[in-house]
Amino acid sequence: MQRQFLVSILATLALCAADPTATTRAIDPARSKAQFSIQHIFVDRVVGTVAVRSGTVELPPGSTVPTSVTAELDPSRIHTDEPDRDASLESPDYFDVKAFPTWSFASTRIVKTGAQTFEMDGTLTMHGVGNAEQFAVTIGGTSADPTYHATATIDRHAFGMKGSRLDPVIGNTADVTLDVALK
Repeated sequence: MQRQFLVSILATLALCAADPTATTRAIDPARSKAQFSIQHIFVDRVVGTVAVRSGTVELPPGSTVPTSVTAELDPSRIHTDEPDRDASLESPDYFDVKAFPTWSFASTRIVKTGAQTFEMDGTLTMHGVGNAEQFAVTIGGTSADPTYHATATIDRHAFGMKGSRLDPVIGNTADVTLDVALK
């Protein structure tokens, strides 16, 4: 609980320190997507998507590297091409989407690592648990209309999901990819 409180304070301070001349752009849910991939003993890897609900990207003048990012995803719209698996993932055994209808991310630190790349630290909250995560991000698009491709590997157990009888046949880490376009 103290760790989550500290991470929330750091996220708030990072947002307060944002450049007052920055432009806030909304994430375009229709052109953005979140995808995950996880090892499964019976089918090699399971790949699924989660709908992007909303978000913002703060851009300083003349830059495509943001000063802050927020995003919300809708776990009730998980799609893995297998309706029974989707229902299982939405159940209390895993994501419990009725109790936790939103996943969120708020950046706490963004550091440029190359001409078109940056690292983004932030708090990812899923299943009611917030954890510090780091994303490697590549910038695409144009300077007027940038797009972002972010990747991370997260430990699904760190988010307090109890799992089910199938838990031992599912990998502990999930590869996460986000492709983000702005309005």
